[in-house]
Amino acid sequence: MLPFSRLSGTSNNAYQSPLETDRDSSVTSGSTRGRIRRSRSGHGSTFGTYFRRMTSLPQMDFELALWQMAYLVISPRRVYRNVYYNKQTKNHWARDDPAFHILIALCMCVAAIVYGIAYSESVLGTLHLIAYTLLIEFLGTGLMIATTAWFFTNQFMLQQQVHAVEQSVEWMYSFDVHCNAFVPFFLITYVVQFFFLRIVLADGLICRLFSNTIYFVALNYYWYITFLGYNALPFLKNTIVFLYPIGLTMLLFVISLFTFNISKAIFALYFE
Repeated sequence: MLPFSRLSGTSNNAYQSPLETDRDSSVTSGSTRGRIRRSRSGHGSTFGTYFRRMTSLPQMDFELALWQMAYLVISPRRVYRNVYYNKQTKNHWARDDPAFHILIALCMCVAAIVYGIAYSESVLGTLHLIAYTLLIEFLGTGLMIATTAWFFTNQFMLQQQVHAVEQSVEWMYSFDVHCNAFVPFFLITYVVQFFFLRIVLADGLICRLFSNTIYFVALNYYWYITFLGYNALPFLKNTIVFLYPIGLTMLLFVISLFTFNISKAIFALYFE
């Protein structure tokens, strides 16, 4: 027979006073808040690492950046598989290496120079074109889109997580998603279109169809990769909304076939 003291000891261990319960719950909630603070501080440290690497060329991985650019065209889903690895090893979703963004900026500078030469722009005109593509098209538009998406996802698309560390979309990740989606858009509208300028800028329904199709494909590719970027985050819901603009793009594409040539309108804005 077991001693009475052991039985009563077991019973006493199973009992917790209200004060002990409150103390345990406060410790648990405190540790949870600590994990949340550590998570948020890890997100904030991305900016510091990013700008430190920008001043040190050997710390930037241009080979990986080129690999990502290639697969954003061939198989964009594969690029976002690395997001999980980044989160597990560095505790943030966004890139902390500016190599990818620097390569995009360099590509846009080269494209601006090529278009400036093709349109016989002066040196000052070409420099103005470079500044416009970098400051307005890349940085200005990117900052606006990233900030809007960052606010929208954190405000309306976060899943309620009761027993998990609170997570949110990092602003740098939203900027990454925009830059990822911008790569195929740039290749289609800047590079591919350059070799068909005589066709897309000519008159006629066929030329208008070819021109508008280029922008239709580029925009839809942009929305698709944007969807993949936010769909890769496990704490977001209803990410399908990022595919909804494709329907609007299709409607505008059909309307544009009977109204105007998109390439003509854009090139008139730049060079006339």
